[in-house]
Amino acid sequence: MVHAGARAVLIALLVAMPALFLAERSQDGAQIIALVALVAALLTFVEYVGDYPSIIEFRDAPPFNRIRFLALLFTVLTLTLIGRGETHPSSLSLLFEHVGSGVGNLLDFPYSPVRLMVLVATDEMTPRQIDMMRTGAGLSYLVSLVAITSFIFMVRVLDWPVRRGAFNFWINLPLFDPAVGKDVLYRLKRDGKVNVALGFLLPFLIPAIMKMATEIIDPISLTEPQTLIWTMSAWAFLPASLIMRGIALMRIAELIEEKRRRAYEQADLQAV
Repeated sequence: MVHAGARAVLIALLVAMPALFLAERSQDGAQIIALVALVAALLTFVEYVGDYPSIIEFRDAPPFNRIRFLALLFTVLTLTLIGRGETHPSSLSLLFEHVGSGVGNLLDFPYSPVRLMVLVATDEMTPRQIDMMRTGAGLSYLVSLVAITSFIFMVRVLDWPVRRGAFNFWINLPLFDPAVGKDVLYRLKRDGKVNVALGFLLPFLIPAIMKMATEIIDPISLTEPQTLIWTMSAWAFLPASLIMRGIALMRIAELIEEKRRRAYEQADLQAV
């Protein structure tokens, strides 16, 4: 219960962080953020306090969810500090802005995800606001790449997830029914490849969808600091999360295939 409560508090702080640091002026907006933080904390607590799984995958296979949470937390925190630096500059906010600006300029080349996100900027945005978009896009994309690389290191070098013990398929993949459809090995490999491919394409597709949506409906205002923070965080975090999930599913497929091969070899030896 203590661990579940700690996770719930961390999730609530993550959701409320931009509003707390940037001093939400609208009372309605503050109430909505408080409600979302409370709901997110409650769902997290209920999920982790129970013995049986519900919707969160890889609940008992750390550090999969920890890497994702830390990546999102660092992204939101750094972008929030940069946004706060516009009115209350500090050495830390200036440092993050300098790093983000450098990474953004480095990744801002033709047809790159950062360039496509910068092209979402509307005509009424000032050059400073466009620079902030580039900085946020570069920094969030860098964090997502670091998260993916860290997880690949955990899988290939540290032998995730079996290094800490046996992998419980039911607890860690509650939404995956192995008794439905084709062979579980085929479905795991297929779903893993689809997740990786979709995660690779999303950083390119999301800006294009946002740009096309501006022709149909009123676009969201990226001039608002909180809107910019959550847009950039979601744009980088969702693809990284999908890629990590795809890598995890393919790793589980490898473990099942290896276990089947050992079982077949043992059966052959017993037959001889």
